[in-house]
Amino acid sequence: MNLPNKLTILRIVMAPVFLALLVIPFPHHYLAALLVFIAASLTDLIDGKIARKYNLITDFGKFMDPLADKMLTTAAFLGFIQLGLGWGITWITMIVLTREFLITSLRLSAASAGKVIAANIWGKAKTVSQMASIILVMLAEYILGFGGMPETAAAGIRIGYTVLLWISALLTVLSGVIYMKDNAKFVDTKK
Repeated sequence: MNLPNKLTILRIVMAPVFLALLVIPFPHHYLAALLVFIAASLTDLIDGKIARKYNLITDFGKFMDPLADKMLTTAAFLGFIQLGLGWGITWITMIVLTREFLITSLRLSAASAGKVIAANIWGKAKTVSQMASIILVMLAEYILGFGGMPETAAAGIRIGYTVLLWISALLTVLSGVIYMKDNAKFVDTKK
């Protein structure tokens, strides 16, 4: 259990803590959730850098690191649904979860063949776009919570972050299609 793997496990543990802070209303809960989410997101960046720099890349890390990312971002999307942040968030969450289930199934199929499918640049771009969008949503909602902003400005901010979420959903679909295409050999429909 090396340091990058410990950071991955820490991110998994932080996901439900983040969700609780996000959805349980108390003063500044968006800020508390935002800080935990940023800290968890940084563990993703740090564990990858350490693993590559010190050659600590393991099959456990290749499998669990993307899973930890999925847990963290899924917690955010589910929290946004519970908080009622617009009709689009339900559809975005469905897109994200569908892709994640497909790619996790693909990884499990590959693992049964003795192969590990590591994250590629498209999967990393998807994760970064989701994390950046989630951070902006929480920051915007925290600021909007202070009130006093004209309704048109508040609506504009919400439209803006919804557009960013949809862009991350499109990257989610694109990365999923690329993973499926590049690893189609692990999908045996004849068995």
